[in-house]
Amino acid sequence: MHKATAEGLVMLADPAYEGAGVGVRTPIKRPPEVDERRRHVDDRAHNRLLRGLRCIGERAMAVLTGRWRALRHTTTGPSKIGMIVQAALALTNIEKQTR
Repeated sequence: MHKATAEGLVMLADPAYEGAGVGVRTPIKRPPEVDERRRHVDDRAHNRLLRGLRCIGERAMAVLTGRWRALRHTTTGPSKIGMIVQAALALTNIEKQTR
């Protein structure tokens, strides 16, 4: 994660990564005394866009792990799992096209 952000990539993260550093985008929390409808429009737009972008990746990972049992419980490092996920994605796309 640090290598990617050092190269200028922006990472979309959930609230658990708040304070992870520059380049890591997390949802903007509202103060407890502010009603959701009274939040600044920019904060609401930021959170809505972040949710919309993250849901695409979450859905893709759910499809891949649901379809390919090998991806459910893997202990392979990130450098090696990338090629396996690429192969699974390619096979999944081919399978969808043949239907």
